[in-house]
Parts: sequence; C-alpha cells; structure tokens
Amino acid sequence: MEATGGEELIRHADHFVEPNGNVNEMLNVGQEDQMEEFLGPQSEYNEEEEERKYYRRKRLGVIKNVIAASVGAMIVYSVYMGLLQMQLILHYDVTYREVKYSNLGLEDIDHKMLMGINVTPIISLLYTPVLIRFLGTKWMMFLASGIYALFVSTNYWERYYTLVPSAVAIGVAIVPFWASLGNYITRMAQQYYEYVNYKEEHVQEQKKLPKGACHRYIIVFQSVFFIIFHLSFVFAEFPMCFVLNGYLHENEHTLCNVKYCGANISGIIPGFNTTVLTNLPRSMLLIMVESGLMGFAFLAMIIFLMLCGAAYRPTEEIDLRSIGWGNIFQLPFKHLRDYRLRLLCPFFIYSGFEMLFAVSGFSLSYGVCNLGLKKLWLLIVVYGLSCSVFSSLSLCLLRLPRWVCLVSGAVVHVVLLVALMVWSFPSKNPEYQGALLTISVLWGLGTALNKTGISTLLGMLYAEEKERLDFVYTIYHWWQAIAIFIVYLWSNLPMRAKLSILLATLLLASYCYWVMERRLAKDVRPRLPRIPRPRHKVKGYRYLEEDNSDESDSEKSEDDDEEHVVEEMVAEDREEGGQDAGAQGADSPTAWRRGAEVHRRRQQDAHVKEGEREEREGG
Repeated sequence: MEATGGEELIRHADHFVEPNGNVNEMLNVGQEDQMEEFLGPQSEYNEEEEERKYYRRKRLGVIKNVIAASVGAMIVYSVYMGLLQMQLILHYDVTYREVKYSNLGLEDIDHKMLMGINVTPIISLLYTPVLIRFLGTKWMMFLASGIYALFVSTNYWERYYTLVPSAVAIGVAIVPFWASLGNYITRMAQQYYEYVNYKEEHVQEQKKLPKGACHRYIIVFQSVFFIIFHLSFVFAEFPMCFVLNGYLHENEHTLCNVKYCGANISGIIPGFNTTVLTNLPRSMLLIMVESGLMGFAFLAMIIFLMLCGAAYRPTEEIDLRSIGWGNIFQLPFKHLRDYRLRLLCPFFIYSGFEMLFAVSGFSLSYGVCNLGLKKLWLLIVVYGLSCSVFSSLSLCLLRLPRWVCLVSGAVVHVVLLVALMVWSFPSKNPEYQGALLTISVLWGLGTALNKTGISTLLGMLYAEEKERLDFVYTIYHWWQAIAIFIVYLWSNLPMRAKLSILLATLLLASYCYWVMERRLAKDVRPRLPRIPRPRHKVKGYRYLEEDNSDESDSEKSEDDDEEHVVEEMVAEDREEGGQDAGAQGADSPTAWRRGAEVHRRRQQDAHVKEGEREEREGG
C-alpha cells in the first residue's frame, strides 16, 4: 500500500507523529524557533563596541571633509592665480596685443577686469551672510568654485563681454567663498569634538559646548587647511614655468631701461620693456593649457560636491534660515559692536596688505626688477613653500598661549619692512638672488603665522557660537577685500610710501590686539547682538510638541498669534534692559506677568470651547 506525502515526511522524523494534521504543527514549532533565534538578542552583539565604531567612522568623515575642502580651495586658487598671471603677462606685451587683438583694447579690458575683481567685494558685506544662510556652507563653496571655473572658461574667447562679467562674478564670489571656508573648517572642529565626546550629556542634548572644549581641534584643522592651501602658490606657477618661460626675452632686453630696484623706485618697475615675448605662443598651445586648467577647476567642483559633507544638521540649517532675512542682513553690522572684532579689524586689513604685497610689490619691484621675469616663478614658489611649511608652526598653540602666533608673525614682518625701506640696489645684479630668496622665505614665515593665527583666533573666540560663525568670518574677509582694493589703488605710489603704510598698519594692529587681550584678561564682556529664535513650527524628530487633533485651524492660528505676541513682549523687555539685562529679559517679572495673563486667558477660552462642544454633542 503506497504511503501518503504526510507519512513519508513522518518517516524521516526522529520520532513518530500521527499523520492527521500534526505535521504542520511540528513545522510551525521549528519556524518559531528559527525566528526567535534570528530576532532575539545576539550574544555576539556589543552595543558599546558598535557605537564606538560608528563614531570612529564619523570622525574619519570629518577629517576627510577638512582635507577635501583644503584640497578643493588649493586647486581653485592654483587655477585662478596661474591663469591670471599668464593672462596679464601675455596682455602686457605690446606685440601680442597688436598682432592678435589689434583693435580690441586688451589693456583697457585688463584694467576693467582687475577693477571688477578688486572693487566688487566692497559691497559683499551686504549679501554674503544671506547667500551662506540661503544656500548652506557646502553649496556656497561649490557655487563659488563654479564661478572660478566660469572665469577660466571665458579665456577661450577673450572679449570685453566675456572677461569683464566673469571678473565681476569673481569679485562677487570671493568673500562668500572664504567666509564659507572659514566657517566650514571651524564647524568641522566642533563636529569632531562632538564625535569624540559623544557620551557627554551636553553633546547628546545638543547644548552649547563648554568654553574652550574644541580649541585644540580648531588649531589642528586650521593648520592642516593652510598647510595644504598655501601650496596653491606653488602649483599656480606651473603654467609660467613649463609653458610661458620659453617665450620670454632675456634680462638684457626686458630690463634694458631699468636702473634701480627696491625702496627708491615709484610704481611697479619703472622703465620695464613693453615687449617681453620673443615670439607669440601658438593658439593651440594656449588652448591646451586653458583646457588643463579648466579640467582642474571642474575637479575642484567635484571635490566640493562629492567629498565635502554638510557643515550643519538639517534642522540646524532650518534654524539658521528661519530667523528672518532682515535679521540676517543686519547682523554683520551689529556684530561690529563687539569690541573683539573692532580691535581685530587692523589685523584683518594688514592680512590683506601683506599677502598681496608679497606676490605683487616685493616679487616685482625687488625680484623681477633685478632677476628678470624668468625668475618670477622661483620667488613665488619659494614664498608658497615657506608659507606651507611654516603654517605647521601654529600647532605650537596646543602648548603655548594664543597670542604667540600673531605676535611672532608681526615681529618678523616689522623687521623685514624696516629692512626693505632702507634697501635699494642697482638692477641686473645676480648676486642679490640669495638675499631676495631669503626675504621670500622669511616673508612666507610671517604670512603663515599671520593667516593661521587670525583664523585660529576667530575660531577660538567664537567656537561656542555656531550661529555667529558665518557673520564673524564674513567681517574678517570683507576687511581683507577692502585692503586688497587699497593695494590695487596704490600701485603708482613710491615704494617707501607703500612700506610705511604697511608698517603703520601692522604697529596699529599689534597695539589693538594687545588691548583686546588685556580686556579679555579682565573679563570684559563683549556686546553681542541678540540672534532671534526661529519663527517656525517644525514637526519632526527634534521638535516634539503636543498636538491636539481636535483643534481647528482657526484655533491654531489664534494660539500662534498669542505665542508670537508673548515672544515680541519678551524681546522688547530684553532690548529695553540693555546688553546686561538682555540675557535676563525672558525671566523679567513683567514678561512673566504678561505671559501668565495670556496663558490664563487661553485656558479660560479652552474651557469655554470645551463646554460648548460638550453641549453640542449632548444636544
């Protein structure tokens, strides 16, 4: 007699089960055991170990963000400075202008292009915070790098309507780009601290960081950024060194009418020959160079887009935008009431002076004037390498006081400025090459200490104020842009007048910085503007509030209006109380009485509405 399918299944079991539906029961029992084994607590799972691995990946992500932002900024400025230098040298040559662009007026176009780059940033204080808050820090860096790529692309077709608008766009993007970079690096230091101390209560509750908690990470990250960024001066000389140098005349031709260099001259290089090219570069060669630069510009955009993570959480981004665009527009001006920023303004201005003087004033009026145009790349490369190497000295702030970096850089530059004011020498004398390279190295040392010192100092002063960072760095780079515009205007002044302005600004900056540190040592509280609270209701994982499902839309709007009235009353009390009383305005008796009256009125209205609803339901 043939066995049924159930009996066959039972024969293979370890014990006898009757084939009357009990087979399914046995199978269900086996499945339940497997599910419990799969879904139950795993003996090998260690929650603390997994959490530790998760935050270690987060920390590695922050390091990746810092390196990516640094490399992206370095590539952007390598392309920008390299192309601008090659373009200005080619357009300076009278033969190149007459043969290739006879009636175009390249000299006038270059003048307007430089004016667009240097003049436009003056108004950047009006729109930079709005752009950063609207686009976000990461997307602002990406957009600005795209504008630099646009400037490169316009050199394929050199006309007034391509070069000048792209130069104006560069001027518009300079301050937002640098303010976003400074904000981004400081935010990465704050995030790294949070991921290292993820078990701390104030980190888990997203409260304000303790004072000085993330200073060491700010020092390290700012040093890493400037070590990488200052290499842009080196890579910017590649087009000059490998392409353009083969087309330049020797010193006997370019410097034939130049007699003296250094402190006695006026302008850039008086008597410099207007023909510097032996023959014109092939158009295809220039197109190939510009195509390579364009590729690197696109690479920088991809780095910002793909490798740089967000600087803020999504909910923090919402909060930053929701304080109102009018407040965002006004807050940079209100932050100038802070005595720390006011006293650092001379250092901001000198920071713009000294960097542009190094790459234009000293390199041309002292270096090219004596060594010739073919050695320009050597002076800039030595300066860039010096800046990059000596930027690591700011790591000493991990052990030394924060004033050491800025004061040391100021001392180095004071000595060099005094030496340059008394140094004048004849042209075409190669024996001064060693002295010029030494000054380039020492000036790079001062620049490295100055740049890293200011950025690190701002990060340390405002490390606990996440919502103020974009305003602070906007003010810093706006004053730098003002200084660069002044350098653009003084190009025809005597060299000693330029050096005197630099020296006076540096001495004033050092004095103001000493006053600032003295006030901080006396614990003088700065006058910080109040940043309004976000004016929105967000239903999400972070904003938990009681939601009455029976409440009508009209009732919700009435409640919102009453809450808004209370907030405005509290804000008025804070403003009337002044800066010292502003922090306690929310706790003032007047505000509490008004809030209590509104709350009592709302409770009475709620009871009346509830009674009316019950009557309607009973009826």
